[in-house]
Amino acid sequence: MGWINYDTDLKIDRPQTEVNVLRDEAIDLNIPMSEIADSLSVFLGKPITTWFNMTGRSYEVLPQLFDQYKTIPDKLKNLNVRSLNNKLFPLSNVVKVQEDVVPRTLNHFQELRSATITANLAQGVTQGDAYTYLNNLVKKTLPKNITSDTSGQLRQYVTDSGAMGQTFLFAILFIYLILAAQFESFRDPFIVMLCVPLSIAGALSLLLYCGGTMNIYTEIGLVTLIGLITKNGILIVEFANQQQEKGKDLLEAIVEGAAQRLRPILMTTFAMILGALPLVLASGAGAVSRRQIGLIIVGGMSFGTTLTLFVVPVAYYLLASKKTHDKDIERILEEIDLPS
Repeated sequence: MGWINYDTDLKIDRPQTEVNVLRDEAIDLNIPMSEIADSLSVFLGKPITTWFNMTGRSYEVLPQLFDQYKTIPDKLKNLNVRSLNNKLFPLSNVVKVQEDVVPRTLNHFQELRSATITANLAQGVTQGDAYTYLNNLVKKTLPKNITSDTSGQLRQYVTDSGAMGQTFLFAILFIYLILAAQFESFRDPFIVMLCVPLSIAGALSLLLYCGGTMNIYTEIGLVTLIGLITKNGILIVEFANQQQEKGKDLLEAIVEGAAQRLRPILMTTFAMILGALPLVLASGAGAVSRRQIGLIIVGGMSFGTTLTLFVVPVAYYLLASKKTHDKDIERILEEIDLPS
């Protein structure tokens, strides 16, 4: 099912007694409504009927029934009301008593009457799966005139999950355009960003292995991971471009770039992983959210960096364009008889 420890704020446990005046019977018996109201006020409360003075002070006159007659609705038959003909009739002849059980309180949500159901996730069940099950159950059970909504962490999950895809897409597009402006090429940024799906695969694998779930914290970690992992591809591609401009061919340039940039890539990667380890090992209040972000960064950086060292050089060799280097420029200038 996905949910455990159910509870609701709709507590239908408050006894209620409704007293309905039978107007037609009261008219037939010639009993005015004021007499019925006075009798019910004596039964239900302590009405002030008059005041009297004694020893220079005023005192209230409060007619009331004995306690044994006030708590039982059936005792209404012991009360009498006087008609306009000065006759007495049992109060039960002109009123109808109904006992019922009603909610203790009626809360509101989004300006509508609502009943809030709270529950915890069962072990091994993700928030998304539990929400899907809950939606299907609501559609099968509730009538059409009753709507459902979410609140708290589930509401945040539903709201953010819809916008997360757009955020993720815009993050990748924004980084791609920035790299395209930096490299003055549309191929090189594509090669650099090949490491993004690799790192995401590693991050999700570690998250699944450690029993984590997709939530707002892991989504933030994935967006952060995009910026962190592209740094490795930038180091390799930029250095390989520089080597080509110095006169080396494509294969030699990428091999030299991968070898020369191996040390700085490993240094920065280990620094990020070690910096995220305290998040993974966190404990206490709020540790779950910090651990989720830490698992994403550690898994993504370790797995993504390992594959980046092999995938990016191969992709660069297959997709990158050859750069015009200094010797080619000198040869062209000699051919057109211009000073170099």
